[in-house]
This record gives sequence, C-alpha cells and structure tokens, in this order.
Amino acid sequence: MPNVGKSQSTADRRQHFVELAQGIFPSEHITVEHDELRVLGTDWTRNFEVSPLAAVFPTSIDQVAELVQMANVHHFPLVPSGGRTGLSGGCVATSDEIVVSFDRMNRILHFDPVDRLVHCQAGVVTAQLQQFAAEHGLTYPVDFSSSGSSQIGGNIATNAGGIRVIRHGMTRDWVAGMKVVTGKGDVLEFNRGLVKNATGYDLRHLFIGSEGTLGFIVEAEMQLGTAPSPQRVMVLGVGKLADLLSILQRFKQTVNLSAFEFFSDLAMSKVLQHSTLRRPLRETTEYYALIEYDEDQSELATQAFSDCLDQGWVVDGVLSQSNSQTDDLWRLRDGITESIAGYVPYKNDVSVRISQVPEFLDDIDGLVKEHYPDLEVCWFGHIGDGNLHLNILKPPELDINEFQERCRAINPLLFKQIQRRGGSISAEHGVGLLKRDYLEFSRETSEIDAMREIKHVFDPNGIMNPGKLLLPQ
Repeated sequence: MPNVGKSQSTADRRQHFVELAQGIFPSEHITVEHDELRVLGTDWTRNFEVSPLAAVFPTSIDQVAELVQMANVHHFPLVPSGGRTGLSGGCVATSDEIVVSFDRMNRILHFDPVDRLVHCQAGVVTAQLQQFAAEHGLTYPVDFSSSGSSQIGGNIATNAGGIRVIRHGMTRDWVAGMKVVTGKGDVLEFNRGLVKNATGYDLRHLFIGSEGTLGFIVEAEMQLGTAPSPQRVMVLGVGKLADLLSILQRFKQTVNLSAFEFFSDLAMSKVLQHSTLRRPLRETTEYYALIEYDEDQSELATQAFSDCLDQGWVVDGVLSQSNSQTDDLWRLRDGITESIAGYVPYKNDVSVRISQVPEFLDDIDGLVKEHYPDLEVCWFGHIGDGNLHLNILKPPELDINEFQERCRAINPLLFKQIQRRGGSISAEHGVGLLKRDYLEFSRETSEIDAMREIKHVFDPNGIMNPGKLLLPQ
C-alpha cells in the first residue's frame, strides 16, 4: 500500500477519517475514544502495543463495502474485530489502523429446516448459534472455551477448532456458504449453501482461515447437525506419555469418541487452586486423559478402561455418573486457560500427526526443561487430533519483557522439531502477528509466494489487516 498521508499527524488523519466516515455511518457508530479503542484494538494475546486510529460499527454489508472503497482511495488500513478472543494477535491494531467491529452485525437472518442451514451475520456469537440450534432440536458442534464471546465471522476467519474436532471437525466443515467484502470493496457470495457445486474454484475455502487479509466475512450459511446423544466423560490417570496413544487407539476401536483431551498434573493443579473442584482420582499421575463418548456406550467404555488398566497404560480412572459429574470433569480441562491467565503464559499452539504426538511431546518437554528449568511449563491439548498447547508460566518476580524474550528464544528450536515432522506451528489459533515471522517452518517458500499473489488479487492496495499472516514486503 502506498505510504500516502503519513506526513499528516495522527490527529489530522483521525479527523480526516471521521469526516469521511460520517458520510457512511451515523456518528454513534464511530468512536475515537481512547479507552474504547484500546479494548477494540486488541485480543487475548496482550503481547502487542495497541494504537488504533478509530473504530466503526457497521450494521450492513453496504456500509462495509462503502468503507472498504473509501479506505482504498484514502489509504486507511482496516483491521477486523469480532469477539477479540484470538491468541495470535490476528485482530490487533498497532499502527493507526481503523478497527471494524462486527458487534452490531449480530442477527440470525434465516433458518432453513430442510437443509438445516442458518444464514447469519458475522457478529453472531458462537454460543448464540449453538443455542439456536438446540432450540430446533439440532446442534452446532464446533465448541471451545471462548464460545460465549467469539463470533462466527472470526471463527471462520481463523478456521477455529476446539474440543470436539476428533468427531465433528473444524469450522471449515460447517460453512455451507458465505458473503464477503473483498479488499477492493466488491461483495462476493460463495457456494450459496449447496451440497454439490462442481463449478470451478470454491473461493469460500480461501477466506476460511485467511485472518481478514483478503477481505471481511460479513454473512455465513452455517450447517447444523443432528443433536448428539447424551454424553459421558471418563478421566484417566496416565504415567507415561507414550501410553496416551495406546489408550486413544483402544477407545477408538470401542466407542464413538467425541473428545480425547489430555493435560498435565501441573495444569490440573492450577485448576484446583483456582476453583472448588476436587482431585478426581486418589493417586496423582504425571498426565491425565479426558475421554468423552456416547452415554449408551458406557459399558463398552468401561471394558476399554479395564483393558487399558490390564496393560498398565492407566493407573486409575473415574467415570461420570450424572450430567453434573460430566460438567465437573470437563471443568478440569476447560478451566485450565482461565486458571493460568494470571501467570501471563507464553503460549504455543502446535500440531503434528497423531501417531507422532508422544515422541514429539517427549522431545519438546525435554527441550523446554533444558532451557527453562526455573519456569513452570503447563501442557494440555486435543491429543485426539494431534494438537498440543504449550504454556510457559511467568514467575511473579520476572519482568514481562524479559520473560517474553526468554520464551521467544526457544521458538526456532521448537519449530524446527515441528518442521522435521511436517507439522504446523499453529494448529487452531492462526498466525496473526505472533507467528508471522515463523511461517516458513510450516509452509514452503513457493506456498508463501502463492499466498502473496492471492492476497494481491483480492486486496491489491494491501489495506486488509496489513502485517498479519504474511511478512510485509
């Protein structure tokens, strides 16, 4: 994008933008208030200095398109803002960008019960869609701890995963169609909810996971599924990492798994300190597996547990006997992120093929212990789909900048291990700013070049979420 207008002061550019924006939005849908901008211009990473120029709250596709067209003419960079629950800096405004919040585009527009399609605006909160589905005897099964805040547009833009990918897949698998406003200001509609559509490139899949760098997702047609049968949960105590894979295989052969999660004893200890929950097992083990499956298969699950016990893969276990017990066991896993938030954790969200998880986790655990013997390291993740979360916790006495610098130093070593196994440096949190400089560890140079060319097609002036995902050239 040409560096036009940068000779103006920030105040002059802000005033210029407001004057132009008032031709598109009512004044109450434009804000330059400092505290509000700091909230709108950040996400859950809290790792970056926030400095938006202004923020707007569109209520229609026409307003979004007109805004993008104006931004192209006057060279205003735009950053999307949904629920701001991202963990990669993907919606952070650091350099006088205009934040485009979709909070007011939050309506469910239409429901087709035959096709089980919900046509909704991008600002619909994930839990709102889940509740709507439940009211119609159906389900929207993509779920994660931020579902009460995250928005459908942001879920699509990051291809969000969550806790039940092993059974229900990623957000991508539930997007039947969408409308977008490209970086040129064009309004495009993709697929229109069709099950079969063999008419060339399926452009919706370029926008899924694009992190707002090609354009803004403004509406989506989301597929709903059959309501699941009641679920039960088992938590198992596991002494060896390598045994987790054997346990996974045994349960996969026996029951319909909805989730297969794991967490370390340190992770569970943090949850117990932060809540009124009690330890689920009499004996403490190094790791724990949380397994969710259909309630009517509880007898089969109990047999699988017994087999794992006989093999020495499991030390102990507990099976939920009621919905409240199921909820409490899930809180041991779901509560981890909240319980460690006060430690300002340095997070890494990575993935390898499922068969490589134990060996990879062993290698990385050794690497982390070698470099950070004085820091607590909290492991958890969706081991059933090869996704691991590494959280290094900051001691209270350590300066935040020094802590982050120490943690960043390990990234090349960690990512080389991932590259060697053909894995991903970001399994479900996206690239954003946090991992942009390391993209080459997961993507070949030719792939990155192709991404740049695709971005130029949809966003020739580079105004859409600039600096995210791809390094500026």
